[in-house]
Amino acid sequence: FDAENLHGPLNLYRTLQRNGATSNSLVMGPWAHGEWSWTDGSRLGPVTFGGATTFAFREQVELPFLRFHLNADTKQQWPKALVFETGTSKWQAFDTWPPRNVRQEALHLRANGALVLGEGGVAAATASFDEFVSDPARPVPFSAVSTQRMTRSYMVEDQRFAAARPDVLVYQSEVLDVDVTLAGPMTADLLVSTTGTDADWIVKVIDVYPNDSPASADDDRSMGGYQQLVRGEPFRSRFRDGFDKPRALLANQPTRIKFDLPDVFHTFRRGHRIMVQIQSSWFPLIDRNPQTFVTIADAQPADYRKAAQRVFHSSAEGSKLIVGVLRNAL
Repeated sequence: FDAENLHGPLNLYRTLQRNGATSNSLVMGPWAHGEWSWTDGSRLGPVTFGGATTFAFREQVELPFLRFHLNADTKQQWPKALVFETGTSKWQAFDTWPPRNVRQEALHLRANGALVLGEGGVAAATASFDEFVSDPARPVPFSAVSTQRMTRSYMVEDQRFAAARPDVLVYQSEVLDVDVTLAGPMTADLLVSTTGTDADWIVKVIDVYPNDSPASADDDRSMGGYQQLVRGEPFRSRFRDGFDKPRALLANQPTRIKFDLPDVFHTFRRGHRIMVQIQSSWFPLIDRNPQTFVTIADAQPADYRKAAQRVFHSSAEGSKLIVGVLRNAL
């Protein structure tokens, strides 16, 4: 939950792996930026992690690493990948990341706000869609807290404040009858259109708690119905062909938009639901898109215009998320 740079370390790990680094290990704990060094890592906001998670990192990774490099220890005692499994609150060690026993599945967006993992029945012959109006004058906030700063715990914040807005699309699964563990990167694969000439798409993956979820032992806030943000990522349509090739959208023309969300290792517990929210602003975490194809730094007030956004779904080519499901978790 490193809001400053979750992408960086994960991309660095993959790059080193690709280029044959002889010593390359990944540790991912349930922490905000730098928390491994100055907190016990037992909680973030109202979400708790079953104890002092930073101690495991210090004892199993940091201390052996220092002994190896400073005291010439002959054994490398830390795992290749040590990743904290949120949702179940436990550490897991792997010989590579993502784990080898992960299969690629699709979370399909369906009509009436449904979300289906896997095939989920026969898709419709033609795509249906959901629509909302995105107004740059009334952007969707990234937090329920009124702030111009990035809050430390926004990456696990309750998303019910956003789900209630008419400019946020909500899709959720049925209540899960088994645990579902997602591991590794996720890809948003959206078929969308807009009445403007540029648009932002923010995709959020959310863990919906049962209504009878109790408060944690050291926090009196109820967790019943809590919509915990697990991952969220914005993408600006003009960069769909690359950051060096900005290109306008054609108004009302269905367009494929694909982008990656940062890696996750999270178990949606039996009795929970998986939710996906889609919106076109996330303010002030990201700047407002005028929704016209202009240089945003030079945009004039008249350039900021409302736009009707459509997300197409239910057909074989409809919108979905590609996720990695840990095989032995089902």
